[in-house]
Amino acid sequence: MARVKRGLAAHARHKKFLTAAKGFRGRSSTCFRPAIERLEKAWQYSYRDRKVRKRDFRGLWIQRINASVRELGLKYSTFIHGLALAKIQVDRKILAKLAMENADAFRELAMKAKDSLKLK
Repeated sequence: MARVKRGLAAHARHKKFLTAAKGFRGRSSTCFRPAIERLEKAWQYSYRDRKVRKRDFRGLWIQRINASVRELGLKYSTFIHGLALAKIQVDRKILAKLAMENADAFRELAMKAKDSLKLK
């Protein structure tokens, strides 16, 4: 039987996976098969959580906006509705940033939303 010489390619492939598995605990960082299994699972988690991160941040922004709006005597839903009636289009990320860093500008937006609710 002829000798198969492909050790160089296999070594390179193993090294690629083991380098990616650096920092894993136990055999998962040193042995090829457990490293592949852990890497596949890690890649599944990272794919899933890239979507979840967007959800989590939207929830955080809504909580921040709600907390700031409550101090001004409104609820989150009525504030957003008032902004829509006033034809002010600002996304939640920017609203949350305004609420945290620039309270005066946020207060102005809240007053405009309140006024548009009264006109309705």
